[in-house]
Amino acid sequence: MSDHHDAVTALDDDQCWERVRGHQLGRLVTRVGDVLDIFPVNFVEDDRTVLFRTAEGSKLFELTVNDEVVFEVDDVTADDAWSVVVRGRAQRLDTSAEVERADGLGLTPWIPTLKYVYVRIVPHAISGRAFLRGPEPDRYGVASD
Repeated sequence: MSDHHDAVTALDDDQCWERVRGHQLGRLVTRVGDVLDIFPVNFVEDDRTVLFRTAEGSKLFELTVNDEVVFEVDDVTADDAWSVVVRGRAQRLDTSAEVERADGLGLTPWIPTLKYVYVRIVPHAISGRAFLRGPEPDRYGVASD
């Protein structure tokens, strides 16, 4: 990699959603007052929204106090990496039609727990970056032999 400026590329919305769509694990960031929490959640992408299931507890409580969330998905290989951040509002699915539709998406818990509540993140912004991995460039402007 001769030019480190090529090491980071901004992703457009379509590229971001393509990456989100191809993954199942992300991190949900909530905020209540001055307290930030982060939760790993398995999810599905559904028509450019993020859908996950949860049980009654701190995560759901925090979403009812403040529905503004950040959701991050990323991946890394030996050659490259990427990160996508979704900013939006979390909405509990309440109607039977919403829940029935969500049930058809095949989203199941990864651990043996009952999670009856579907939550949809409706984004107001999405951004992402792709990274080429490689050795650190010379830090002092003098190439070593």
